[in-house]
Amino acid sequence: MAHLTLALGGGAARGFAHIGVLRALEEAGQVPAAVVGTSMGALVGAFAAAGALARLEAWVRQLDPLQVLRLLDIRPGGGGLVQGERLMAALGELLPDAPMESFPRRFAAVAAELESGRAVVFTRGSWMRAVRASIAFPGLLPPLRHEGRYLVDGGLAEPVPVAPARGLGRGPVVAVHVNLGLVPLRLAPESPPALATIAPAADLDPFSALALEFRLSLGELRRRWLDPLLGGGREGHGPGYFDVAYGAILLMQDRLTRARLAAEPPDLLIAPRVAHIGLFEFHRSKEAIAAGLEAGRLALAGVRALLDWPPSAPSADG
Repeated sequence: MAHLTLALGGGAARGFAHIGVLRALEEAGQVPAAVVGTSMGALVGAFAAAGALARLEAWVRQLDPLQVLRLLDIRPGGGGLVQGERLMAALGELLPDAPMESFPRRFAAVAAELESGRAVVFTRGSWMRAVRASIAFPGLLPPLRHEGRYLVDGGLAEPVPVAPARGLGRGPVVAVHVNLGLVPLRLAPESPPALATIAPAADLDPFSALALEFRLSLGELRRRWLDPLLGGGREGHGPGYFDVAYGAILLMQDRLTRARLAAEPPDLLIAPRVAHIGLFEFHRSKEAIAAGLEAGRLALAGVRALLDWPPSAPSADG
């Protein structure tokens, strides 16, 4: 019986759909022997290969916009707007750093060499260092210097890492592509402020007035900083800074992905319906996971068919 290898593509917040796909496979007893990931696919893949997917899922399910903001240590410098130290520290608490070769399942993370654009595939050493390199989105996270080279987001070389997956595993490759559909620009007219219906603070008792002031402060924080960065989505704002920056690169990545999948097709492609989720709407993890779970369950018949891979040759009598 063949052993599956998963190739998990990049996709920022949409990449949480990988968790749902993995859950669907596990429910059906189809646990992959190896996982190769790019960008968010590398992050989710590391936890899956380490047997710690449940920890990651529980953590991302409780993320809200303000928690996402607290993970962004915004400090321009070194080639990035966000340093990524808080994020990696939070991930390290969920899964302490360890050599990826010590994981129960084989794992590889894909990054791209900034100077040449070539793919760099990590198969040994610190899982945190490999994932940090793989998620180094240009302009957002600084590149990682490794062996004299600067490494950036693996999506610039292998948006859906089918070729590296073939090199790591021996069986059929199931690819998960979460960027099938470009970023929808949300340019609806801005809604009237919901705070207009709240009574003036002067009409409230001191405790209620203090609570209202706190709510107004949080609302102002989100309006001034979070929505312009992440995109307001259903609140009526246009695309945020990250949506525009990542969306522009995604347009180019889409062409690259089509070419790479045509040249190196997987044995099965799973494409969760997550195009409606903004690329940096990490607080919508539950929706992404649900979409991945649905797509994974629908693909189970195809996955089971691959377990006889390669197909048995017909007998001479048949």
